[in-house]
Amino acid sequence: MQNIEELANKFHGKRILVIGDLIADVYLNGRIARISREAPVLVLEEIGKTVVAGGAANVVANLAEMGGDVYAVGMVGDDFYGEELKNILKRHKIHIEGIVTDKTRPTISKTRVIAGGRATVDQQVVRIDREDKDPLSKKVEAALIAKLDKILPNIDGIVLSDYGSSTITKSIKTLVINHAGKNKIPNIVDSRYNIGDYEGVGFVKQNDEELAAAVEIPVTNMTSLISAGSELLKKLNANGILITRGEAGMSLFERGGAVHHIPVSNVSEVYDVSGAGDTCVATFILGLTANFPPVMAARIANYASGIAVRKLGTSTVNIKELISVLDKVQFVNKGY
Repeated sequence: MQNIEELANKFHGKRILVIGDLIADVYLNGRIARISREAPVLVLEEIGKTVVAGGAANVVANLAEMGGDVYAVGMVGDDFYGEELKNILKRHKIHIEGIVTDKTRPTISKTRVIAGGRATVDQQVVRIDREDKDPLSKKVEAALIAKLDKILPNIDGIVLSDYGSSTITKSIKTLVINHAGKNKIPNIVDSRYNIGDYEGVGFVKQNDEELAAAVEIPVTNMTSLISAGSELLKKLNANGILITRGEAGMSLFERGGAVHHIPVSNVSEVYDVSGAGDTCVATFILGLTANFPPVMAARIANYASGIAVRKLGTSTVNIKELISVLDKVQFVNKGY
């Protein structure tokens, strides 16, 4: 069996395309000062503002931190957050030539107001989302397709990251899935609302609530989980369905009937699940491009997600952190 460093080195340099909804996750931190005289609300004194890569951009950042050679394809607005996102990705040495600027709509942003005081724990008070719900213009769609036509021939793996914000149109979906299938390129979709539209994709990542909604089967126990996972696998004609189940870990359904249940790596230290699904997807696709069996890729992704949830806010996991955890649990000796 290879050692952990040799396994991790197989991630290095893998050329991964991520197409999807690029989101600016904004954290506005404030200190509780008093109750407002104008209304029964807190008055916060702003003490800091942070912008990080969210949505598909967080998948991109995670891939880069774990050694991937990453190509980001998506849309940003001609605004501050669009520039911030591109600058963040450039610092990660990510290829951003696939990003199209749409001057008619804003960069998707999710602003979380975080409040705390001397005797209180910082916590999210409110989230403010900004995005244009209209479909992409034909001009922007054509520009994205032109970018994909140039990038796809040189790719080892593909992630479709669909947060429901219109970037992945029907034409884009068809182009990417058909190219991946024809050229046997490992690919995975993570779609929050429209998973039923991804028939023919290689692998699917869903959480248990999304799975239940997709097949209209309440997931309340192991029997219903297996029924729902098997139904979605059949419905999409996929190679596998990876279901994240919170404190219950993950379940992988493979074409041919194999089902693997993977317990959570560390129950006691779960702090924040923001972005953990993106970490899972990034690690899983790297495992597939490294030619690991799907169940092995899923187990490694489970450990990576376990690192992510111990971090506050949307965050990334780097290859050194992953190697450290896999070495600590003697992953190579487990016979996966």
